[in-house]
Amino acid sequence: MISVFVGAVEGSALALAALCESGHAPALVVTLPLERAGAHSDFADLGPLAARHGVPVHRTARTSAPETQDAIRTLSPDVILVIGWSQLVGPEFRAIPRLGVLGFHPAALPRMRGRAVIPWHILSGQRQGGATLFWIDEGTDSGPIAAQAVFDIDPDRMTARELYDRSVAAMLALLPPLMEALARGERPAIPQDHAQATICARRRAQDGIIDWQRPAAEIERLVRAVGPPYPGALTAGAGGPITVAAARLHPREGYFIGLPGQVQDLDGSALTVMCGDGRCLDLLEWSGAAPRRHEVLGGPHDGIA
Repeated sequence: MISVFVGAVEGSALALAALCESGHAPALVVTLPLERAGAHSDFADLGPLAARHGVPVHRTARTSAPETQDAIRTLSPDVILVIGWSQLVGPEFRAIPRLGVLGFHPAALPRMRGRAVIPWHILSGQRQGGATLFWIDEGTDSGPIAAQAVFDIDPDRMTARELYDRSVAAMLALLPPLMEALARGERPAIPQDHAQATICARRRAQDGIIDWQRPAAEIERLVRAVGPPYPGALTAGAGGPITVAAARLHPREGYFIGLPGQVQDLDGSALTVMCGDGRCLDLLEWSGAAPRRHEVLGGPHDGIA
């Protein structure tokens, strides 16, 4: 069975390795040019991995490019796998493989279709996570399900990193058995119940700007939701932007008194900042210009881009 693999992120690299190590190496890897690495916060260069397994690489900014589709078409693939590729694939692309185009979505479809689903799981308090391999159609994450795993999560404790890794691990367990089924001539395709669908909106960097007027628990949730492998939560100090990757509620409630956004304490590498409900947040992992004690950090309209 001839397959083509399309991807450009951490999960893509793990999926490609799983395919190659299970005897299902693709005939071609399609990935981004290295100069487009900034397009994904979790970008991974698939070139070295593909080279180790003797798989040729085609680099392209867009799968809709005629030369990219021609390179795939000459292989007469049975299936194309699109795992970790933010672009929609059009009808011409979907018509190339004999069986269709398989996509990966880090959620239990039909719920949580759309963009930024890992952060939205945490922000919206979802209690169920998942991994879905599905046949891409003309809709958004709406095609029939080829394989799926569902698992419970705790959105009050889980970080984006933990949920990302768990969803990818579930996908890796599904992928080789699915490829074996396809090689046997099977094509599992369970229609989604569209009445049960929910849609996640796109998120931009500015959606991660911290509003210190909000309650401490809400800000802590934001930090967990947009932290690694994503860019992190943002605020502004007198010396410039500050990126927050990890935080916790300060253990002493009512100990500090100050303004929302005010730095109450500097303890080693941790910053203690007052929030809108009178509770404080300890910033445990952060980067940027170090603020001063009692400095007031910026809010949702501080000009961070």
